[in-house]
Amino acid sequence: MFKNLQEECYEANMMLPKLNLVVFTFGNASVVDRSQGLFAIKPSGVPYEVLHPSDIVICDFEGRVVMGDKRPSSDTKTHAVLFQNWTDVGGIVHTHSTYATAWAQAQRDIPILGTTHADYLTVDIPCAPPMDDAMIQGDYERETGFQILNEFERRNLSPSEVEMVLLGNHAPFTWGKTAEKAVYNAGLLEAIAQMAYLSCTLRPDVPRLKQTLIDKHYFRKHGKDAYYGQGC
Repeated sequence: MFKNLQEECYEANMMLPKLNLVVFTFGNASVVDRSQGLFAIKPSGVPYEVLHPSDIVICDFEGRVVMGDKRPSSDTKTHAVLFQNWTDVGGIVHTHSTYATAWAQAQRDIPILGTTHADYLTVDIPCAPPMDDAMIQGDYERETGFQILNEFERRNLSPSEVEMVLLGNHAPFTWGKTAEKAVYNAGLLEAIAQMAYLSCTLRPDVPRLKQTLIDKHYFRKHGKDAYYGQGC
């Protein structure tokens, strides 16, 4: 019944170790079926090398298991909150990739320093502050989702334009219209995080990219006047 959804989710998850974004059983990817109000997600603690499409768990938007004999990812409720509130999101990825997680542990936004960053974003990659004690001691994974939502609302950011976030002391989440795009964004985030780290290490007072370069690189790939690539 959910074979195609499981296959798509499986393929997204299997890309994470291939892109060196996860080690051991860290991380997870999910994919939504809006027509049924359900999503598929990696089971908790299952090594990627033994993962099969049939292991993928199907959940509803409350994070309850609809199909599957394995326990879903411990981050399932976070995915559920984002799917429930951001209706354009089709896939979500959570990793503990090294450089992005280092920025998260430092509780720092990733500043926009170069044109690679500006090809995809016009702003710093946001880092939400660590959750307060009440949220941590409550329904932690669900509250993690609300921590992301609250940070985007506080900064007036659009999840369709900024498809990634760091959680202070934790790690990154990315998303996209499809699970494939969410995985792409996870790889992109890690590359930008590494470049920014090296730039700040080489020159602690490294200047931010000037606005003219931000605009040039972003809008040559996005919007009605974009000219990068081969078009439709």
